[in-house]
Amino acid sequence: MSGPARTDGPSYAYLGPEGTFTEAALLQVPGADAARRVPAVTVGAALDAVRARSVDAAMVPIENSVEGGVSATLDAIAVGEPLRILREELVPITFVLAARPGTALDAVRRIATHGHAWAQCRNWVDAHVREAEYFPSSSTAAAAFGLAGDDHGYDAAICSPLVAERLGLAVLATDIGDVTDAVTRFILVGRPDALPPRTGADKTTLVIPLPEDHPGALMQILDQFAARGVNLSRIESRPTGQFLGDYFFSVDADGHVEDARVADALKGLHRISPDLRFLGSYARADRRSPAVERHTSDDAFGAADAWLEDIVRGREGAERGGAETQ
Repeated sequence: MSGPARTDGPSYAYLGPEGTFTEAALLQVPGADAARRVPAVTVGAALDAVRARSVDAAMVPIENSVEGGVSATLDAIAVGEPLRILREELVPITFVLAARPGTALDAVRRIATHGHAWAQCRNWVDAHVREAEYFPSSSTAAAAFGLAGDDHGYDAAICSPLVAERLGLAVLATDIGDVTDAVTRFILVGRPDALPPRTGADKTTLVIPLPEDHPGALMQILDQFAARGVNLSRIESRPTGQFLGDYFFSVDADGHVEDARVADALKGLHRISPDLRFLGSYARADRRSPAVERHTSDDAFGAADAWLEDIVRGREGAERGGAETQ
């Protein structure tokens, strides 16, 4: 259930309705359990609430360990008024098959859920409910809530154990995911402000438009990271929607923009793609620090800057000395 309305604390939007895995991710944020929480129908609506300043931040899914990137989030955050990722949360995903009390498993013919959940449970459904067909829903929780209506159009829902319990639904099967240790990554998105402090175990997320399609265009982008020892933990291409073949890249890089190697890579990227969008540097949820080679450390970049500055200053000094002797 959503928290009480408050005027003296933060407010959050999240992909609703209540009981979604997204709400579970939001509740991992310190203080969110006592804050005003506003369910949104879509990822875009949650992010628009931030842009409209009706909430302070929004929690949305961005990546799943089984299905990869969440396209609705990758697309919505790449355009419009700039937003900033403040933190990430990881939530283990466990699915149940729920139905109205009294429903038998062999009577299930239509199953509602979100597309990502369906993809993660396809093998179980094929093995145990062969006759069932997929009924798309905006979220796993919305599918569960739909069972309370009179004309829901389906027999069962794939959802979280939490929402099934909240709604008093009958659980026909538990742990039905094809991958038992699936995890979804969520991001808390706010308006651009001060950066979260560097922790040494950070991640930087970028949107990089491909300025022109030519041989080696992607290699030019990747070289900016490779040459500076910056590892990419995720890279995905998404269509811009402008015309066929026009893409941008959504990238997660290990490190913080205050790390010299990351900052230098971003400057190189900006020369190649001036419309580069910085989405934030924030602490990794797993607190795992990247391996940094000596020649890509902050000290190495600092020493290189000092070396070059000495050369330039030496030339300037020589020029001044020559002028004085004339």
